[in-house]
Amino acid sequence: MATVSPPWTYTLQLPRDPRAPGIARATLRTVLAAHDLDTLTPTAELLAAELLANAQLHTTGPYALRLLGRQTGRLTVAVWDTDPSVPPGFTADAAPGGVVPDEDAESGRGLHLVKACADSWGVSVLRELGASRGGKLLWADCQE
Repeated sequence: MATVSPPWTYTLQLPRDPRAPGIARATLRTVLAAHDLDTLTPTAELLAAELLANAQLHTTGPYALRLLGRQTGRLTVAVWDTDPSVPPGFTADAAPGGVVPDEDAESGRGLHLVKACADSWGVSVLRELGASRGGKLLWADCQE
């Protein structure tokens, strides 16, 4: 008899430290192993790596990795940061594929990889409310 797994969430607050994305990816691998979702690890780690690198390289405040286990075999990888600016090409109305960097470019492919590897993706711009810092939440879903 199949069982339904209840939803779960993990959030890891990250400092402005170049080691933070690696620590977050190690945490992601541990969480997926604990929930028997090892088959999602390669895709989820790529999604997390790109979103975390974006936050580390292009924002100035703290950021966080959030993992949401939804239905059986489905995972949302999300990264929150304090900057409300949405990266170019990551909006819902952006052209599919967008402008792809030249093949010899040394950067600019990260969000294209996210969009190509995720089952769905999106962004939410968050307002500041009380103690809440606002910012944005970039997210990507993957499933077995």
